[in-house]
Amino acid sequence: MRFHPRRFIAVAVLVLTACLSFARLAAAAEAPPNIIMIFTDDQGYQDLGSFGSPLIKTPNLDKMAAEGMRFTDFYVAAPVCSASRAGLMTGCFCQRVGITGVLFPRDKVGLNPEEVTIPEVLKQKGYATIAIGKWHLGHHPEFLPTRQGFDSYLGIPYSNDMGVDPTANVADDAVFREGKTLEDLRKSNGRGGGPPLMRNEQIIEWPADLSTLTQRYTAEAIRFIKEHKDGPFFVYLPHTMPHVPLAASEAFRGKSKRGLYGDAIEEIDWSSGQIIKTLRDLGIDKNTLIVYTSDNGPWLKKGKDGGSALPLRDGKFTTWEGGMREPTIMWWPGHIPAGKVCSEIASSIDMLPTFAHLANAPIPSDRVIDGKDIRPLMFGEPGAKTPHDFYPFYKGNNLQAIRSGKWKLRPSKNPKNVELYNLEDDISETSNVASGNPDVVERLSKAAEEFDAELQKTKRPVGKLN
Repeated sequence: MRFHPRRFIAVAVLVLTACLSFARLAAAAEAPPNIIMIFTDDQGYQDLGSFGSPLIKTPNLDKMAAEGMRFTDFYVAAPVCSASRAGLMTGCFCQRVGITGVLFPRDKVGLNPEEVTIPEVLKQKGYATIAIGKWHLGHHPEFLPTRQGFDSYLGIPYSNDMGVDPTANVADDAVFREGKTLEDLRKSNGRGGGPPLMRNEQIIEWPADLSTLTQRYTAEAIRFIKEHKDGPFFVYLPHTMPHVPLAASEAFRGKSKRGLYGDAIEEIDWSSGQIIKTLRDLGIDKNTLIVYTSDNGPWLKKGKDGGSALPLRDGKFTTWEGGMREPTIMWWPGHIPAGKVCSEIASSIDMLPTFAHLANAPIPSDRVIDGKDIRPLMFGEPGAKTPHDFYPFYKGNNLQAIRSGKWKLRPSKNPKNVELYNLEDDISETSNVASGNPDVVERLSKAAEEFDAELQKTKRPVGKLN
């Protein structure tokens, strides 16, 4: 038998790569990582340097991408705030857990306390947990982060363009700004005056000073990380920005070529850099996973105050790619291979099962969990493919599209209105190729119909006030 050095080297490389992947999985099982989930608000697909922004400078996040992995086909559960966050926290499509739209200060519903959230899963393995930022899954006490698995909370309970619930709990030492008083708060109709800043279950400032939030959130995250440096810990950091009304601190205001929107993103970039610096200073960076993404696409109708989803079609409120495909970076030195790009389908709903596996924590077995374990994708395992046979796109309770591989179908009972796009060749969804691919249309139409029927049978109730 002749010796083939090239064949030998190729086999050796494959074996070594497989061993390294196995070693990463084994190491993760032995030492559950600290986890930091950074979740921005209304950020467009293009609005990072590493995703092609021509004007917004994000050196820290670009370096994070160079040291980690960019996910180019990463989706959230919905194209709007509350629904998207419900999907992230529960590992389920938001329709399954009853939150399909946007919650307001007047609403009396929230994420059902019977749902099992990411922090509740991780606390089974001794994780310290904190939520810092925009919650938007119910502002009444029984729905707040402190009742959903988080040890503590600092942030605004919903979007920063909303008001205040006059029945909310107010701390005795609460700060009232802009001439507002406690009496004004109690007379509020929830539609104006700005959002409150809360600590745990009490309002500590009203209206919240939006220009200071990114700085204050960052300081809170760093304080928590230092306090729990011996781990394990879970930091959920859903930034208020760049949702309108936009704001940035004096250090960043007027600095970006993209205007105030760019200022807000560049301050978030600074924040991310400060967190990574803290991890390195404490010597815990190699045992910490950071996931960076956004809740939904850009609010295009806001013009210069909104982001860009280019080259994707449309943005927030839609099930076109620009509404639900988000710029995503995952970073974990020594575990996630540096400088890699994953173009397989992955989603925010995958975070709960993936984090659970990393922590060696059990996943709820008494309910449907839609998310999948994407560790093989994260670790760059040879030949790793998406665990999703297909991915449905809902707006409200309506399934409007479904993706499988390179194909994305927008089904319709009227054959003339069916749309099919080849995202591999047409990322901007401009050329309807349904007529030339009847077999694909039939297959995905059936998958969409069957999945929606199953979901409607197994969906769970939204949380309601007692």
